[in-house]
Amino acid sequence: MTNYNLFATFEHSDFVEKRSPLLVSFRELVPEISNTNYLTHGIYYYPAKFIPQVVRFCVQKFTQKNDWIIDPFAGSGTVALEANLLERNCIAIDLNYLLNHIIPLKIPKIQEKLKYSVLQEKLNFVLQSKEIFKPQWSNLAYWYPIEMLNLLQKYWGGQKSLPQDMYAEIIAAALLKVSKYFSYAEHKTPKLFRSKQKRAFIEKILQENWQKQMQEMLLNIASEILVAINETFAKIRQNKHQILYFGGVDSASFQTSQEIDCLITSPPYLQAQEYIRTFKLDLYWLGYSEAEVKHISQMEIPYRKAHSLVHTPTLDLLRPKITNPKLLQILEAYFFFTCKALENCIAKLKKGRKACIFVGNPKIDGIEVETWRIFLEYFEEKNCILKGIYEDRIQSRQLFKARNNKNPEGMKSEFLLVLEKQ
Repeated sequence: MTNYNLFATFEHSDFVEKRSPLLVSFRELVPEISNTNYLTHGIYYYPAKFIPQVVRFCVQKFTQKNDWIIDPFAGSGTVALEANLLERNCIAIDLNYLLNHIIPLKIPKIQEKLKYSVLQEKLNFVLQSKEIFKPQWSNLAYWYPIEMLNLLQKYWGGQKSLPQDMYAEIIAAALLKVSKYFSYAEHKTPKLFRSKQKRAFIEKILQENWQKQMQEMLLNIASEILVAINETFAKIRQNKHQILYFGGVDSASFQTSQEIDCLITSPPYLQAQEYIRTFKLDLYWLGYSEAEVKHISQMEIPYRKAHSLVHTPTLDLLRPKITNPKLLQILEAYFFFTCKALENCIAKLKKGRKACIFVGNPKIDGIEVETWRIFLEYFEEKNCILKGIYEDRIQSRQLFKARNNKNPEGMKSEFLLVLEKQ
């Protein structure tokens, strides 16, 4: 079992009075999770994932069985799965439509284990299909050599001809990875862009038996997903707790009538305005239209205009230092809409219960932004008190080190801010 004694004493230590973070390692404090992609956590790729160790710590320390947890920035559904594994209910909200495809696979509500023989039969149907699916995107051909695009359209036509059950969802998830790999888009970076290296890679495999490679990759990935789902099902098969999920929804305007026992979330990072762009190929292959993708792209926080200014001592000191007008607009939009989304959830939080917000301190215009401190100051004016600030050093990943990176050195730490509603 995890040893939480350090955190029990932390709430009564000088760290709270001094309003300074306590350095910890959640990976060490939650050793029962040795792999961040265990069970179904790794089915869908997602940039800057919320690591499950932090979520599990919050769920076990601040909630009880049957409690309701909310995550207004659900991303890849980490909070939802950890909540379900620990017999809690969860409301997951995200602007990305992909959440509606992630949750059914990540938290499988099935009656019995899936059968490999059935999956194989459906995969054979897809591979032999004559149906064609053409995504509603005028720019699609830019990302593919024509022969690969034609074959992928047949496979997707077959997938969409299947009864849309769990097996079809597995094949869709596998096809998304295959569709990215066999494209001009870099498949190892979070952003959607073409590179000389990837184009050379595609040109090389076009000289090989790429059709066989594509089939084998599809079969292997689908099989791996089935195994992960069956392992997760074995853990939650007796669990009747609810997971409510809302993809394509603006958290800043979302309302729920459900009383909440805990908020656990990791908001997007300042200037991390390309989550939707990252998933454009995925969304079009899944059947979303250009209008739908454009709509949620325009709703990403840094592309919006703040309705009013957020005022806190730290933010007010920072604001005059930002000399670039565009960056200042992003700063204002970020704190307005993120605070609004968090505030909506905290409004439904029961008195005496906790809000756990996991954030980094990125730089804007070369200046580090103490995001956790700004959130702390804002919500102290909204009837919340500080219960803890934990600093967790980033070990196994560097955030946003890809092309046109606004934080080229990455962030060295992330911070868990714990507030209590009064």
